[in-house]
Amino acid sequence: MRVGGLASGIDTDSLVEQLMNAERQKLYKMQQEQTKLTWQQDSYREVNTSLKSFDDMLTNMKLSTTYNQKTTTSSSSAVTATADSSASNGSYSIEVTQVATAAINVSTGSVGGDDFNPDEPIGEQFTVSFTTYDQEGTEIKYDKTFTSSDSLNDILKDITNSNAGVRASYDTQSGKVVMEKKYTGDLNEDIYDNDGKLLSRNAEIDFGADNAFFSGFLNLKNENESGGQNAKITYNGVLDVETSKNSYSLGGVTFNFVEETKGPVRVSVDNDVDAAYDKIKEFVDKYNEIIEEVNGRLDEKVYRDYPPLTDDQKKEMSEDEIKLWDEKAKSGMLKGDSVLQNGLFSMRNAWYSNVETGGEYTQLAQIGITTSKDYLENGKLVIDEKQLKDALRENPDGVYKLFSNSAEGESQGILQRLEKTVDSTMDNIYKKAGKSTYTNDQFTIGKRLDDVEKRIDDFQDYLTQTEDRYWRQFSAMEQAISQMNQQSAYLTSSFGG
Repeated sequence: MRVGGLASGIDTDSLVEQLMNAERQKLYKMQQEQTKLTWQQDSYREVNTSLKSFDDMLTNMKLSTTYNQKTTTSSSSAVTATADSSASNGSYSIEVTQVATAAINVSTGSVGGDDFNPDEPIGEQFTVSFTTYDQEGTEIKYDKTFTSSDSLNDILKDITNSNAGVRASYDTQSGKVVMEKKYTGDLNEDIYDNDGKLLSRNAEIDFGADNAFFSGFLNLKNENESGGQNAKITYNGVLDVETSKNSYSLGGVTFNFVEETKGPVRVSVDNDVDAAYDKIKEFVDKYNEIIEEVNGRLDEKVYRDYPPLTDDQKKEMSEDEIKLWDEKAKSGMLKGDSVLQNGLFSMRNAWYSNVETGGEYTQLAQIGITTSKDYLENGKLVIDEKQLKDALRENPDGVYKLFSNSAEGESQGILQRLEKTVDSTMDNIYKKAGKSTYTNDQFTIGKRLDDVEKRIDDFQDYLTQTEDRYWRQFSAMEQAISQMNQQSAYLTSSFGG
């Protein structure tokens, strides 16, 4: 505890505080430098976040399906269709004479009597076994022994969760058990004679003969099974097809059968120009956002009269005043930055340079994408919707090659060139501002922050020593004055006597 001015009457606390405030000006400048470096680091990383988002979009834009998407229409809801990029445009005829159904078997009578509870133990041991088939017709065997403490619902749940491809459930209203295939189709082929006459119908869920659990307890018998039929269609009036599923794929088109048709259904396949256009527009819009953001940072005004505020300065200001001050203090952190300028220049070159595709389109202007004529927009891209849609409709593969030709040199697509530029720019920013996983010694600003931190620590030690020195000097002065006062009082007392 320091008490000054007892002998001199001087306000030592105030004097030392004023002297220290003068010394602390150097500390404030270092702290402001530290704050500005942190703001600059944050600004760089914000730009990199935008570039990373744009870089992620490049991956999807390099896919051929982005430019050659297909759309389908059907003349009837009985048949729907989807088409991939390999499908040929045109019209297809589908007639469905039979839809595929799943085999189902239901108990002929209620299980266990009127008071039966499917959640209570069944009271006896059962070996439950049956044979079924997957969608490729491969035999699957279910075989498991249950104890008397297991309930019927325990058994049915185990069957449903097994790999047998069968749903088993108990209907509380009727007291019956339902067993049904999860897959459609006649998977266990029936037996016919040479004339095509059905000799034996094989069950899709085969319980075997005299199965105590199924026939005795659940009242389920093979001969009561229904369903399990294949779908039958005629393709383009010529090709008869039988399939276990209610769908069939041919030439990149997948036809889905909802119900039997009354004659042929017409399915049309065409280029989905709107979907492809929307993808390209979304990508161009993202590029324009980056152009606007980066140019905004490069041209942002620097307010040199607004350095970062110290803690003491903030105490004397309102929150709104601090906010307005900080907005100006943070402005211009990346003004004229060479890394960002070089990145923008390289991206513009990637868009504007010719691509030797060997086809119709070698530059963006040919498909309706040009540079804005407004110089204030700093090279943003503008899309002529009609021209781009016409190009996507007439030559989607040509548009794809212009954007994503995988060759090297002058034949390299725009997206590959952009990807190299964006990755290079991001790497350069990482070298300057790092990222969250970096330590400070891995990037330039981080090293500078460490240096400033060390200087601040050293200077705070200096301030402590300086303050101690001031107090020692004032204490010595007070001691001297006190001694002089004592001598003066002694002499006065002596002469007076």
